[in-house]
Amino acid sequence: MTAAPPPPTLQGFANEPVLELRRASVRSSLGPALESLDAALPVRVPVSVGADARTGGGARLQSSDPGAPGRVVAVAEIASVDDVDAAVAEAARGAPAWSRLAPERRAQALISAAAWMRARRLELAALEVRECAKPWREADADVCEAIDYLEYYARGAIALGRGRELLQVPGERNELHYAPRGVVGVISPWNFPLAIPCGMTAAALAVGNTVVLKPAEQSPGLGQRLRDALLAGGVPPAAISLAPGAAETGAALVAHPGVRAIAFTGSLAVGRRIIAQAAQAAPGQRHFKPVIAELGGKNCVIVAADADLDEAIPAIVASAFGYAGQKCSAAARVLVCEPIAPQLLERLAGAVHALAIGQAQELDTDVPPVIEREAMERVGRYAAEAAARGRIAAQAQPPDGEGWLCPATLATDLPDGSPVLEDEIFGPLLAVQSVRDVEAACDAVDGLSYALTGGLFSRDPATVSRVRARTPVGNLYVNRAITGAMVGRQPFGGNRLSGTGLKAGGPDYLLQFVEQRAVCENTMRHGLEV
Repeated sequence: MTAAPPPPTLQGFANEPVLELRRASVRSSLGPALESLDAALPVRVPVSVGADARTGGGARLQSSDPGAPGRVVAVAEIASVDDVDAAVAEAARGAPAWSRLAPERRAQALISAAAWMRARRLELAALEVRECAKPWREADADVCEAIDYLEYYARGAIALGRGRELLQVPGERNELHYAPRGVVGVISPWNFPLAIPCGMTAAALAVGNTVVLKPAEQSPGLGQRLRDALLAGGVPPAAISLAPGAAETGAALVAHPGVRAIAFTGSLAVGRRIIAQAAQAAPGQRHFKPVIAELGGKNCVIVAADADLDEAIPAIVASAFGYAGQKCSAAARVLVCEPIAPQLLERLAGAVHALAIGQAQELDTDVPPVIEREAMERVGRYAAEAAARGRIAAQAQPPDGEGWLCPATLATDLPDGSPVLEDEIFGPLLAVQSVRDVEAACDAVDGLSYALTGGLFSRDPATVSRVRARTPVGNLYVNRAITGAMVGRQPFGGNRLSGTGLKAGGPDYLLQFVEQRAVCENTMRHGLEV
């Protein structure tokens, strides 16, 4: 490994500013970025094991544009079991050199990777628009979040490298330090196709682990770009391998005895399987394999009788229908107190009717296509269930045209126990329920298995304190939208079946990727060594 330049003096962390899309000069730059990307498609994604890249001779998968399914965005080789084995072996080989670097040197690589992304933010956002139908505003925010994770965890790793202060008494020296676990398998989702894999990967690398990354099968092109950024920043090839593929590739990574930890973001069903599989020790495996998992939610917004509806309505609509509801933090249920329920429902219905459903690249689109046909059909089944057992209060229909476009749907009058009220739908469908009071709303939230995000609209400080004390969710948002957590400002992660890990983008997240080691030395030596 070539000698790295001296690390810079780091200033305090600050979030990367998003694009000012109100400015005509900024908006005018988006079209050329998309045209440049389209001319270069499809992105070729090899199986990358250290410095070796395999293309051809094996099975492939394709990602396509959800707004134009005939447009192939990326063509990826599928990593076989043998490829996974080779990637883990290469990561284990590269681990000693990477882990021995000073934390400041590893931080330098992550900060340089952030600079690489910053210089290419329009190119990366354009790829998100095409590969995942993420609207420009959301796509740019995702790139900014990826940059934030690199910058934030770089600084956190330097602080962690100093260890923790312990109680000292005469006659002994006590130290607590942190060591990397080894090889970390990262299995990432498609809905935040750069930020989430970057966050999990950057955290593992920052504290000295090496990584084998399996990006979502719907977004392998963005997984490739993440690896490009890390290599450009100075992360050695042996420290970051790429294993594109589907469920079989992920299962091989989870089961591999050389993997020391798994970082996963995705559905509860897949998370359960990963946790169960990781608990089965392979022959010769001498370690437990922790799973750091973020598994989704069924997120409720409580609207008290004294709420400011001028504030609540746009925040609820943005939380429920932004990116077509394909966020684990998206609003899925509104629990509104009876005195204002008719008024809130009427105004929400009007707002839903006004939503623009269309293609992700159009700046006036509110609800883009969902990720794939199966998602569109799933949302349709839940909407039919809502119509059969409750009532559709409003529905914004998509225009004629290609792509996996779903109506934005507002449902009400659903019976307790309805799957529309309890299942994570992951699409543009919002249910509204009238409740007696805030305590009844808290009872409904407490009855759910998920506990990721939640919201409250109230002008009464006593109500805010009461809900804050009662709600089990990991992230509670008061008088604002419940999506859009910012690194360093709103550490993100859930409780109950919403996850097993510490909060991403927060001060404790890196602790999951290290082992704690305490050393006690007797300093009252008898005699001198000659």
